[in-house]
Amino acid sequence: MTDEESTTDDVRADGSGIVAPDDETPTWRERKERTQGLSQLTYEYFERARREDQDLRQESDYVERDVLAFPTWPHEIIRNLAIASFFVGMLLFLSATLPPHIGDPANPSSTPAIILPDWYLYWSFGLLKLGPLNPELSILGGQKLMSDRMYGVLANVVVVGFIAVVPFLNKGSARRPVEQPLWAAIGVGGVIFALTISVYSAKNLLPMNVNLAFDLTFLLPIVGGFITWAVLKTMREGYMYDLNRRYYRLRPPK
Repeated sequence: MTDEESTTDDVRADGSGIVAPDDETPTWRERKERTQGLSQLTYEYFERARREDQDLRQESDYVERDVLAFPTWPHEIIRNLAIASFFVGMLLFLSATLPPHIGDPANPSSTPAIILPDWYLYWSFGLLKLGPLNPELSILGGQKLMSDRMYGVLANVVVVGFIAVVPFLNKGSARRPVEQPLWAAIGVGGVIFALTISVYSAKNLLPMNVNLAFDLTFLLPIVGGFITWAVLKTMREGYMYDLNRRYYRLRPPK
């Protein structure tokens, strides 16, 4: 038996050897008929991914051969389905073994002293409490142009609208904060503001002065954003900035 015939015999697509190229890979139905479970399918997936990565690296003309990706199907989709199935299974297992405790039914005749939404909506609930920022216009005799409730709803619209237009404003090719310190500072400031406004939404439970909590809600995002901008601006002049420039400017060799 020659070396070529031996290599051909070793190339198999059933998971027991090196996965064959696409033209020799069995169809999905054939693979499903011969599979022996999820472990076999997972093994074939990783073997094929390894082979295609090796072929791409050998055929690539780029200097940066480490920056290579896999196609969406089947690599990314199968991987994401496996991960999603794992977490869904964990949620079902926890819900079956540790069901949530159900307390006493609510009393419709009495209003609770403290009303709070779910924790992931604290930021929106906090925006509804921005009544102190609602100006009293002297031209209206010291009255407000709109009610505090409507002012809070408008604040939600403005904040959500700003988040929605950010991807259209920042169209750069940068992928790391050091590339664009300004946008990174805006992002850090937004995250801090989401945390501070969430804390302010539960001001009835805070062991501190309400006015101080209100001031910190808007001061901490500004301070955090400025510190982020200053640190990243300093890093731009150093080694990491040059490294990022080389990394994201992929060019074929001349």
